[in-house]
Amino acid sequence: MIFSRGRGGGRHARREQAGTGPETDPRSAAVEAASDAPERGPYDVSEAPAGVQRLDLGSLQIPAVADVEVRVQADPDGTIQQVVLVHGENALQLGVFAAPRTEGIWDEVREEIRTSLFNDGVAAQETSGEYGVELRARVRAEGGLTDLRFVGIDGPRWMVRGVYQGPAASDPASAGPLAQVLDGLVVDRGQEAKPVREPLPLRLPREVAQQAEAGNVAASGEGGPGVNGADPYGVPHRD
Repeated sequence: MIFSRGRGGGRHARREQAGTGPETDPRSAAVEAASDAPERGPYDVSEAPAGVQRLDLGSLQIPAVADVEVRVQADPDGTIQQVVLVHGENALQLGVFAAPRTEGIWDEVREEIRTSLFNDGVAAQETSGEYGVELRARVRAEGGLTDLRFVGIDGPRWMVRGVYQGPAASDPASAGPLAQVLDGLVVDRGQEAKPVREPLPLRLPREVAQQAEAGNVAASGEGGPGVNGADPYGVPHRD
């Protein structure tokens, strides 16, 4: 599946809901709310820009960016187990998870991923990145050593986690269109209560699932370069 669109922009910013009190001019409140809206994603569905072509996977909507291939690993019923974006030699694995209303979870999740890596004999390094603190590590894969870069973005009651592989893992500037997709993601968490860190449900659109069943779409193929099957350093589940 390959989609195309022009570049979007802006940094994700969680904002407080703008209210109108008895002494507040509604017009001023509307202007303030507009100015507080995030210029850059990942966006909550309530704040997502209109007029953008996106692939709707349920809880996650992926913007169409030129030459970025979306690879999904799905069950026969269309339930998605893994989403990987591929551009050239770079891959970006995406996951979206439930979070509490009161605080983000990336700091805690990042520390647990680092502990998991350490237990496997891998020394991970924290670095400052586009969305805050990232985690970088070099792990052993089938083809040799592979660089990974873990990125986490906390939103309202959700967290997006991305794992870069390829040159973009060690050189963020080379992420190019994959970073553009991450900037434009939209999360539709829903209103129902969910356990913290539970993966939000992802499903193939009906027409894509039908095409995949007919063999017209590679919906259950491999992930990206060096990405196959389950994610060994995913978000640890909380009991």
